[in-house]
Amino acid sequence: MGPVRLILWAAAAFAALWLLRSILRIVRGGLTVDRWNDLKARNALVVDVRTSGEFAGGAAPGSLNIPLDQLPHRLEELPKDRPLVLCCATGSRSQYAKLFLERSGFPEVHNAGPWRACR
Repeated sequence: MGPVRLILWAAAAFAALWLLRSILRIVRGGLTVDRWNDLKARNALVVDVRTSGEFAGGAAPGSLNIPLDQLPHRLEELPKDRPLVLCCATGSRSQYAKLFLERSGFPEVHNAGPWRACR
């Protein structure tokens, strides 16, 4: 394989990975900077659905920890009159939580993905 062909293969692989990353961000969640700033300005509550042990190891400032498995029993702790922004380690658990909260009647729920995105 010549150097030009190798460069083309590398560029195609990079483009495919970038596209996959973009698709996963849409599916799993993630907020643009503008959207995050809007939600913060509207007094959004950040809910971290990781375990209490994970949460103790680091969390977004001011976030509320309700582990995913406890969420059905702690709905009364969540306001319905302000946006909820959910996070976890990767965005998977927060996506499940988002779907559950929407089905439970919460009008505005967002999946931020990894908790570090909520800083």
